[in-house]
Amino acid sequence: MELSIIVPVFNMASDKKLEFCIESLLGLNLSDYEIIAVDDCSTDNSLDILRDYEKKYPQKLRVIHSEVNKHQGGAKNIGIKAARGEWISFIDADDWIDPDMFAEMLKKADETGADMVGCDLNLVDKHTYDVGDVIEKNGNPKQSGVLDHNKKKSLILDGGRLVAKIFKRDNIIRNNLFFPENIFYEDNAMMVSYLLTATHYEYISKPWYYYYQHGASTVHSFSVEKCNDRMEAGRIMVSEAKRLGFLDEFYKELEFTFTILFYVNTLFTYMPCVRPTKLSFVKKLTQEMKQVFPEFEKNNYYLEKVNPEEKKLVSMCCKSPLRFYVYYKLLWFYRGLRNKKK
Repeated sequence: MELSIIVPVFNMASDKKLEFCIESLLGLNLSDYEIIAVDDCSTDNSLDILRDYEKKYPQKLRVIHSEVNKHQGGAKNIGIKAARGEWISFIDADDWIDPDMFAEMLKKADETGADMVGCDLNLVDKHTYDVGDVIEKNGNPKQSGVLDHNKKKSLILDGGRLVAKIFKRDNIIRNNLFFPENIFYEDNAMMVSYLLTATHYEYISKPWYYYYQHGASTVHSFSVEKCNDRMEAGRIMVSEAKRLGFLDEFYKELEFTFTILFYVNTLFTYMPCVRPTKLSFVKKLTQEMKQVFPEFEKNNYYLEKVNPEEKKLVSMCCKSPLRFYVYYKLLWFYRGLRNKKK
């Protein structure tokens, strides 16, 4: 078996999202592959849809039902353990792909000896195979080739997403690259581990992966629980770097990546989007950030890449979470009043 495509599924029956995804995978210009759809205890009729496809295409599609909801990480782990392919790829159940994507990726791997291949994402808000106006780069040409120190630094800082990539299954199993379960942002937790345990990456600048943007997406809904999950993803990323022996070699890159994931993104999601906000959350978040990477504000990547306004607010919060909390609330209130007057 050449390729195993793992599709975690949870409540994707509406608007024919699941059908569009599965149909795209069944229509690949590739012969030797399997689709492993893992139903993560859906409460809609997603499992029924999958079973119907499985009956029609038993040679291509295997459906596994999890009796317990484990989130996408748990569903991916089930798929990894069941996979028979030399290569593995992960596809979100509301996305779809170009029919040539995997054939071209596998061809590139065969030509170059790569053990990881990726392409770009095409961001769309409707079910279409037309290429939209927004293309999300999932790498850059300078990252292609045997992964030396500088290429790995580049991948940590700008490695794109786990979707729209293929990985050698042997590398995943050998390095124990299983996902955290029962949290969101499982990809953020494991991205660095997947990238740095590869030895040769090939990037193809083609928007073959259709990344569906809709209101129910994880990235478009926020809560205290998701903020906590993002923080946990950051902790796991660092613990994985220690386990795999990457932390010292790539300390500055990991420090910056953790800072953005764990602290900056969480802080500036929590304050405007979560209700009610609590000063205690901001205090704990800031305290842990300073404990894990006490010198993070001196990081060169942080100084270069984070915008001045956010750096100013982060500095204020590190000195006095209370002052930051009051200032941000007043600033948000003032901006709300100004918008109402327009």
